[in-house]
Amino acid sequence: MNRMMITATNTLGQLQKQMDMIGHNLSNADTNGYKRREATFSELLVQQVKNQRVDKFETGRLTPLGVREGSGAMLSQSQLILNQGSLKSTGRQLDFALTSEAQFFKVLAQGDNGGAVRFTRDGAFFVSPTGNGEAMLVNGSGLPILDENDDFITFSEEASSFQLGDNGILTVTDSGGGQQQFNLGIVTVEKPQFLQQFGGNLLGFAENLAGLGVTEDEVVTNVVGGARTDISMIQNSLEASNVDISKEMTDMLNVQRSYQFQARSISLADQMMGLVNGIR
Repeated sequence: MNRMMITATNTLGQLQKQMDMIGHNLSNADTNGYKRREATFSELLVQQVKNQRVDKFETGRLTPLGVREGSGAMLSQSQLILNQGSLKSTGRQLDFALTSEAQFFKVLAQGDNGGAVRFTRDGAFFVSPTGNGEAMLVNGSGLPILDENDDFITFSEEASSFQLGDNGILTVTDSGGGQQQFNLGIVTVEKPQFLQQFGGNLLGFAENLAGLGVTEDEVVTNVVGGARTDISMIQNSLEASNVDISKEMTDMLNVQRSYQFQARSISLADQMMGLVNGIR
């Protein structure tokens, strides 16, 4: 296999990853609070070939000395874009929309080692009975919503109204007029590049976080105490995804053209090798 084939093959694999990322963004264009990802490419190592060994023959040369032969491109970063999505009014008491780009709700999901705290911008919550006259606040997949101390939010199953107050305080009122208050669990994402996407529109810590030399506290900050005054949230509304369909479609066309170009390079290299092998 010649160098042209190697370069094209390396790039094809990376373009496929970008195509998968764009497809994932498009498929979640209508998902509440979804944050799109954007690919960044960098050049692989290049080889410097000194094709002219006599320096005096290079006198007056205007282009760089030698020949630089690349080996393709690679996907260097998958960046999570936290731009605010548009807000849509629903008129539903258990719909909440965060209006600060870096803030996320806390959800308890099932991880490889048991329960794992995940993060989401999807504020469509529901009530799930737990028995013994109590109910729990959950998301659309039935996963528990957590408070600021990572505890479940449980209240009387006779709850009749939910009111969001300042600092992310949720007041639950039952049919008898009794009230309970809960501090919704909110985190601020400081380093989104160390978060990875999980199923169910959830984000979590990268599996190799320890190997990257970063702690969980450096990636996200739990909003508690006086810091809760920074919580920005509205009730009876949901945040739409921040996916721009027209941009994603344009990016997809560009990637397809690049993919076709690399595939054509392999075909041309194969034809050239066939011509060389056919020489008698």
